[in-house]
Amino acid sequence: MEKSWLEHYDPRVSSEINIDKYASIVDIFNQSVERYQDSIAYINMGCSLSFNELDRLSTQFAAYLQKSGLKAGDPVAIMMPNLLQYPVAMFGILKAGMVVVNVNPLYTARELKHQLNDSGAKAIVIVDNFACTLESVLKETKVEDVFLTSIGDMQPLLKRWVINAVIKYVKKMVPAYSLPTAKSFTSVVNETHVSDFVKPDLNHDSLAFLQYTGGTTGVSKGAMLTHKNMIANLEQVSEILETVIEPGKDVVVTALPLYHIFALTANCLLFLKYGCQNLLITNPRDMAGFVNELSKYPFTILPGVNTLFNGLLNTPGFAELDFSNFKFGLGGGMAVQRPVAEKWEAVTKTVLLEGYGLTECSPVVTVNPPQLESYKGSIGMPVPSTDIRLLDDNGEQVAYGESGEMWVKGPQVMQGYLNREEATNEILKDGWLATGDIAKVDEQGYFYIVDRKKDMILVSGFNVFPNEIEEVAAMHDDVIEAAAVGIPHDVSGEIVRLFIVRKNNTVTKDEMIAHCKQHLTGYKVPKSIVFKDELPKTNVGKILRRELRD
Repeated sequence: MEKSWLEHYDPRVSSEINIDKYASIVDIFNQSVERYQDSIAYINMGCSLSFNELDRLSTQFAAYLQKSGLKAGDPVAIMMPNLLQYPVAMFGILKAGMVVVNVNPLYTARELKHQLNDSGAKAIVIVDNFACTLESVLKETKVEDVFLTSIGDMQPLLKRWVINAVIKYVKKMVPAYSLPTAKSFTSVVNETHVSDFVKPDLNHDSLAFLQYTGGTTGVSKGAMLTHKNMIANLEQVSEILETVIEPGKDVVVTALPLYHIFALTANCLLFLKYGCQNLLITNPRDMAGFVNELSKYPFTILPGVNTLFNGLLNTPGFAELDFSNFKFGLGGGMAVQRPVAEKWEAVTKTVLLEGYGLTECSPVVTVNPPQLESYKGSIGMPVPSTDIRLLDDNGEQVAYGESGEMWVKGPQVMQGYLNREEATNEILKDGWLATGDIAKVDEQGYFYIVDRKKDMILVSGFNVFPNEIEEVAAMHDDVIEAAAVGIPHDVSGEIVRLFIVRKNNTVTKDEMIAHCKQHLTGYKVPKSIVFKDELPKTNVGKILRRELRD
């Protein structure tokens, strides 16, 4: 496809990036530390961490990992919400030459066991709120080292005691667990010396992240993202946003979880590169508390998903915040709805930019330029060094304005799925990645998502995979067969609707939802149950999800 979008780039934006500018993510980190030193890198619950402090603590953790017997290339999992411990652990793992395995802290035991075993994780950093989940599966995994932390552990002494005591004894948010061989994360960090650290040999081909996603079939798969993939995407997004970012000055709100690829790249890494402050929000579901936290800081940029923006707009006090420093909201993870975007612009007097990406692309593929004056309904133009083609069912490129499946090519495209050659070959062909999304493009190079070819369900920006829901439903003794689809929802974009054929009529909807809650993370649990006598199928017996959805 002719790159018509290049003619409409801001004159300051290059069409290609220099992938050789950095050898690894750690190089980017080190340059930022050298440049911004005592400036604040992360803020959480009123406590801050400077670049120098982050450098020292992460190096000490890296040194401990190396001394513990782990080797470069070994996978190390992180299972926690947005806390100061996260960047310390993540950069420590990367500095040690190891691979970060991001784990959703809300995973059930079944989901956690799969990801730990599939990734081959040999260690895990985990908040004690979720330790009981780990305890139930630990002996069935290869994990040898467990590093435990509590939510308040990076806070000053008195505040730490208060926060941890309230969470454990008042709110009772830490279920009982027994992990006798676990080590205190903060203790091993503080008791290790920077001088013990041995710099590993990192290069573009070194694996940096195993970022789990699912696709349309089967269980969750680990997308292999190298240092090159991540550097490329950082440089690609930098080219677009560098026109408005003020190094060392911007305050970026990080409400999306850092274990999600969107926040990992767009918040944790991108703005650290420019010496900006990351305001970490641990519990964005507490909207009143979130708005109160925003009132304390001169925030300038807020990446989020449609549900987050909509939630803020409907929270008392948000409209009265000081937006004099605010530049824009950056929407991704799911489609931004026009009514939300328009209300956002009316309240904040700034544009809500929309982008598009997927885990397999590290993740950004397209984004709207920050100079956009109002919501366009488009996912934007491809970032530099990115090719996109739209193909019809015969594999032929479609004309401008016509719909076709989006295929992506660029240095940000993953190496493949870990230990899943067949799944990799289905999505990667000659360097092109088939997104499964149906899109169209106008003559200016702005792309628009039309529909998803995949059956994947998108709940508040998180992938939900029908096969997984159906497998859990089938675990119930009174379920003959099941099919899961996504249906539109005003708040979360989509919710899961589960169609069930029962063995008898005694099984109730409430019983099925309760059954699913035992085995699935909250956002995956069906919100709607429909009982049917039979499910529509093809002549070879494949359930027709699209017919159910329609």
